[in-house]
Amino acid sequence: MAKQPHLLVEEGDVHDLAIIPGDPGRVQRIADQCETVEPVAENREYTLVNATYEGRPLTICSTGIGCPSAAIAIEELHAVGVDTVIRCGTTGALQADIEIGDMVVATAAAKEEGTTKRYESAVYPATPDYAVLSGLVDAAEANNEDVHVGPIVSDDAFYAESDDYVADWEAAGLLAIEMEAAAVFTLARRKGMRAGAICTVDGNLVAGTQKGADGDEELPEKAKNNVERAISITLSAAAEL
Repeated sequence: MAKQPHLLVEEGDVHDLAIIPGDPGRVQRIADQCETVEPVAENREYTLVNATYEGRPLTICSTGIGCPSAAIAIEELHAVGVDTVIRCGTTGALQADIEIGDMVVATAAAKEEGTTKRYESAVYPATPDYAVLSGLVDAAEANNEDVHVGPIVSDDAFYAESDDYVADWEAAGLLAIEMEAAAVFTLARRKGMRAGAICTVDGNLVAGTQKGADGDEELPEKAKNNVERAISITLSAAAEL
């Protein structure tokens, strides 16, 4: 099999389980909590490394921003033998009682994006694999961490999330908004892969705050600290899957 055109990997280059942050810079932060880290490939928004955590071989692969680039990553990871993916990212809260720095484990993702519509009807659910979902929740409990567990929404238009949209999502009981999970869950389901997602809250749209609102830093300090804790939960779950 030829190398995949975007990830620049072929079968045998990666492990069966991949942790998939959006931000290429977060690849190293995840790798810093692992052992025997080995760079694999780097191209555009995609940075890949192999590592082990508590003896469990895994791959870390960034997906960039949004469902289109996440879908490319899932397609190409599947093509080279990956069967489990765990998104470890950031998200904006949609409920007033969810604070910056909290963590959300998604039970589903509403499809406010265009990518999955090219694969299937919008009425089909974007849901994680139960084993990965429960693994993340169990890992959080084992780490004595509290997480919010419930449905989220994936949206394409970061700068077009109007007050009306936010109010509707809030009223629907959606916990948070991000930009990749719907594609990750949908493509994983269609390809027989396992998928899940845990995200750290970096702003609260109900309160009118978004990441980067407090200055030059993208993430508030509490969210930065809790990204590390979310990574620990993700790795703990991966070690048991």
